Formats: sequence, structure tokens, C-alpha cells
Amino acid sequence: MASIKNLKKDINYVLGDVIEYALDVAALKNQPKKGNEIIDEAIVIFDELIAKINTKKVQDKKAHFKMLNQELESKANHLIEKINSL
Repeated sequence: MASIKNLKKDINYVLGDVIEYALDVAALKNQPKKGNEIIDEAIVIFDELIAKINTKKVQDKKAHFKMLNQELESKANHLIEKINSL
């Protein structure tokens, strides 16, 4: 099982890259408002995932963290699709 520390780093790096990509694409396509909406959504996702990691009352930690990793991947892909559709 990956450590909690590594999962938090993954969340930080992935969503950080999504935010950076959103800034670049929004600037290139001259749509800063839509870019800011996507960035705000990424920040909310970050907060939700960190809160779920810090939940203490979890029955099966391995399954819980695996589910969070999959949730991160699906939400990041969703954000990337939104960015690409700008």
C-alpha cells in the first residue's frame, strides 16, 4: 500500500499540473474567466480529497486509499476534458 504521504503528494502534483495547464490554455485562448472557474473547481477537488484522506474512521484503509486514487484520476481527467473544450 502506498503511504498517505505519497498519496497527498500525488494529489498535489496532479492538481497542480491541471491548474498550470488551465492557466496556459486559458491565456492562449483568451478566456481567463473559464480558466479561473476550472482552477476553482480543482481547488475544491483538492480540499475534498485531502479531507477524505484525513478521515480517521475507515474500515479498510487499503481499499479507501485505492478508491481515492481512482477518484483523483477520474476527476483530473474530467478537468482536463473541460480545459481542452475551452
